[in-house]
Amino acid sequence: MDDTSGPGATGAPQPHPHEPHDESLASKLNWLRAGVLGANDGIVSTAGLVVGVAAASTDTNAILTAGIAGLAAGAISMAVGEYVSVSTQRDTERALLSKERRELAEEPEFELAELTQIYESKGLTPATARQVAEELTAHDAFAAHAEAELGLNPHDLTNPWHAAISSAISFTLGAILPILAILLPPTQWRIPVCFAAVLVALAVTGSVSARLGGANPRRAVLRVVIGGALAMAVTYGIGQLAGVSGL
Repeated sequence: MDDTSGPGATGAPQPHPHEPHDESLASKLNWLRAGVLGANDGIVSTAGLVVGVAAASTDTNAILTAGIAGLAAGAISMAVGEYVSVSTQRDTERALLSKERRELAEEPEFELAELTQIYESKGLTPATARQVAEELTAHDAFAAHAEAELGLNPHDLTNPWHAAISSAISFTLGAILPILAILLPPTQWRIPVCFAAVLVALAVTGSVSARLGGANPRRAVLRVVIGGALAMAVTYGIGQLAGVSGL
């Protein structure tokens, strides 16, 4: 006897629970991945800075000052960079949407035929594609064309302020870790503890960002850990040279 009491009782296919099935969820995953990558940048850049200073001097105030300065400069740089980048992207999207709106007003029949052709190219029969295009046009022609032709949701464009703020926050959170790891242990353990803490944190962020992006976690972890270790090794060497020479 068939079980008709479960969630699939209607016979309709159910979405896989682990796969994004709408644009909103996919967008949230992209933002989360970007936040993880921003934290990764904060970890690496600040760790390199404080390790370099700690290699040259045991002065806690000097290390703390360098760490805070690096955190502030990095967070502001990330925020400004994201704001400029996303603003440029948003301006381009608005220009494309304005062009699409104008074409719909001036050549509605041509735009309907174009929308029909798009759905035909996706595998629908000409008759079905025409019907879909007509129904979508009757509901919201502008949104239908923006999504099908441009891949944009005209009612949900990327906000540059959100991008800037999230980048600054994620960078700051990442930068706090190496600052604490270099300052809290006894002097002789500062650099080893910072190295270890940073490499563990990079392994975590690399794994999370890879899983969110559907990539191989092992490769991503290996890349970020090697990159972070190399950055700290280089700045440690520079700090040692500066300390020995008395610069």
